Amino acid sequence: MNEFSTWDILRNLLLAARWTVALSLLAFVCGGLAGAALLLLRSSSHRALRLFAIGYIEVFQSTPLLMQLFLLFFGLSLAGLELSPWSAAAIALTLFTSAYLAEIWRGCVEAVPRGQWEASSSLALGYVAQMRHVILPQALRIGIAPTVGFSVQVVKATAVTSIIGFVELSKAAGMISNASFAPFTVYGLVALLYFCICYPLSLYAKTLERKMHVARNH
Repeated sequence: MNEFSTWDILRNLLLAARWTVALSLLAFVCGGLAGAALLLLRSSSHRALRLFAIGYIEVFQSTPLLMQLFLLFFGLSLAGLELSPWSAAAIALTLFTSAYLAEIWRGCVEAVPRGQWEASSSLALGYVAQMRHVILPQALRIGIAPTVGFSVQVVKATAVTSIIGFVELSKAAGMISNASFAPFTVYGLVALLYFCICYPLSLYAKTLERKMHVARNH
């Protein structure tokens, strides 16, 4: 006999959704900080720093997130370093996020007219001062919309962490489905919860993009 009501299922899924949101926020904030550092390295005049940033970005963009999770969680344990599912998920998603944000922001920096670099150079500003006072403020306006849009991908990517036992929304859905024998109800509610998290972000990104487009035209 099915002892789980729809409300019971929803309540348990909402509890798991907290971890999905928490993991997404942590990965986005930490990935953003690491991505900003990568951006500076990627745009540096020092060849070694540029090559390091390019290599880092290529590795994490060209390999599946699932493989990165496996290497962190299972690979490090073989080397004697035990990570909890939460730690492995947070680190993997942070590395994944930083690589993509660095490339998004690099595109925004390169979208700033070359004349802005030349004008700031004529003022005898160094590279860091150029980035801080001239280039980044302009790139920020261009980058807000795609950055918010990418946050949707981070939220959806948290589902992959269920493979290492981290109990976020997708993992909880499987456990509740097995216990309640109501997979249609469970996964229908899961889809609704993901929609409630992701759709406002997508809508906000589109709104920002329209505002930026209007601002540039004026």
